[in-house]
Order: sequence, then C-alpha cells, then structure tokens
Amino acid sequence: MQRGVAYGMMAGALWGMVFLVPRLLPDFSPFLLSAGRYMMYGIVSLAAALPMARRLAAKLTREDLGALVKLAIVGNVGYYILLTTAVHLVGIAPASLIVGVLPVTVTLVGRRDHGAVPLSKLAWPLALVVGGIACINVDVFAGDPAHPVSMLNRLLGVLCALGALASWTWFAVENARYLQRNHHFDGNEWSVLWGVVTGLLGAALWLGTAVFPAGVVQTPVTGERWQLFWGLNLALAIGASWLGNGLWNAASKRLPLTLSGQMIVFETLFALLYGFLYDHRTPRPLEIAAIALLLAGVLWSVRQHGSDRPTEPPLEERAQASVH
Repeated sequence: MQRGVAYGMMAGALWGMVFLVPRLLPDFSPFLLSAGRYMMYGIVSLAAALPMARRLAAKLTREDLGALVKLAIVGNVGYYILLTTAVHLVGIAPASLIVGVLPVTVTLVGRRDHGAVPLSKLAWPLALVVGGIACINVDVFAGDPAHPVSMLNRLLGVLCALGALASWTWFAVENARYLQRNHHFDGNEWSVLWGVVTGLLGAALWLGTAVFPAGVVQTPVTGERWQLFWGLNLALAIGASWLGNGLWNAASKRLPLTLSGQMIVFETLFALLYGFLYDHRTPRPLEIAAIALLLAGVLWSVRQHGSDRPTEPPLEERAQASVH
C-alpha cells in the first residue's frame, strides 16, 4: 500500500505539470500549445505502437476509429485548449481547483453505469464542492492588484476552466463506456491508438494555425522560446502522458478502490504547489478556503461512492486507468 500511495503521488506530480506549462509559455497561444503537446505525444505513442502495429491494425474497426477521433477531439485537444486559455486568463490555482472536481462530476454523470450511491448521500460532499467553487470565483473576481485582469477576461477564464472540466468529464465517461462495450483492445493498446490519433489531430491543428494565423493570438518569440516550447511539450508527452499513466496503473493495482480514487487529488495539489512556487507567493485566504472545501468534498464523495460498491471499480477509476 505504501508503494501504491507513492506511485499515486508521483503520477499526480507529473500530471500537475499540465497546468504549469501554459504559465511558463504565456507567449504561445492555447492552439499552439495544444498542437505542440499532442504532436509530441503522437510521436511517443507511434514509437510504442510500431512493435504491435500489425496486431492493432487487424483489430481496428471503423467504429473504433470514429470513437478515437471523438475522444481525442474532446478529451485531449479541446480540453487542453480550454485549460491553457483558463490558465492564461485566471492563473493555475482557479483552473486546477475547478478541474479538480473531476472525480465528483464523473461520478454524477456516470451514475447509471455502475449503480452509484443515492444523491442524498452526496448532498454534503457536493455542498462542500459548491462552496469551494464559490470561494475561488469570489477570489478570481475580486482581482489581484499585482496582476490586473479585466472583468471580461476573468469571466472567460472561469468559463474555460468549467468547459475543460465538462470536456474531461464527458471523455472519461464515454471512454469507459466504449471500453465496456468493446473488449478487443486492452488498456495499453487502446491508450497507444488514442495517442496516435491525438498526434494526427495535433498535426492538423498545427497546420490550421499556419493557414489561419489571424485566429492565433501570439506575440513574436525568439528561437530560445521555441526550444523551450518543444522541450516542455516533449516533457509532457513522456512525463505527464506516458510515465504518469504507467505510475497511475501501478498505484491502482496496489491500492483499495476507495483509496486509489482519492489519489487523483494529488494532481490538483501539485498543480497548486507549482503555481504558488512559480508566482513566489502563498495562497490567499479565499484560495485556502477553496482548497480545503474542494478537497474535502471530493474525498468525501469518492469515499461515499466507493464504500457503496466495494467489489466493482468506480467508473471514474476505470476511466482514469489508461489515459490522461
């Protein structure tokens, strides 16, 4: 169990980088950040797919391909564009805290799939989550005198963070449902195929930014910034996507179901830690309140949900097990 917790923490530490990279690259648009990240992820996935290419091609159907494209558009490219926009507009803390509600939203949306606990048992956890979101929104709209942001940008940032949460919630539920209906791919094979398709979509997005540059808000950058851009995206492809997924799978094999579900919270904690370290500041009072309320609500919800079905992995855990 100690190893499982350690693996879960390390996976969260790697996944937390996803929130930090847009903060490190504010001069690159969300479209370029998404395209660059997933092109690199596609290359890594293609390298992993080559040894089993014939086996994968023999099993791949048109329905599989359509599902992979939809999942990649919503769960990867669309999600990351919304997330990076939110980080650019309102910062890491609000974006990570809002997206950190993922275990609760996946539980609610996927309730009918696995006989989740009654909503009456989730009333108090959800009340804590709502309170946490209210705190972070009050903090966002109160503004930071050191970093003035227009009211419209704050509103757009919060909406983009909510959109990212909705995108990944839909992806997690639909991905789990598809894998339940179709058993001809194991988790690793599906993850590799998903990465290759995502890489192709990233390349298409990159070409789109070249053809329609007017739609990409980007200031001129130097060659050194481009080197950092590709280096960080390679780090996300290998660290956050490939190694992070492997560590998460290792943690899931060693931990009780209710505990492994709670390990997802480490992603939010590390994202917050990176953000505060990068900004050289401590959390503000409303941020502390939001962190406490959201984490308490998410952990309470996962525990309530898991304790009701001890023999079957919750949908959010199955959805998180192979891709991120």
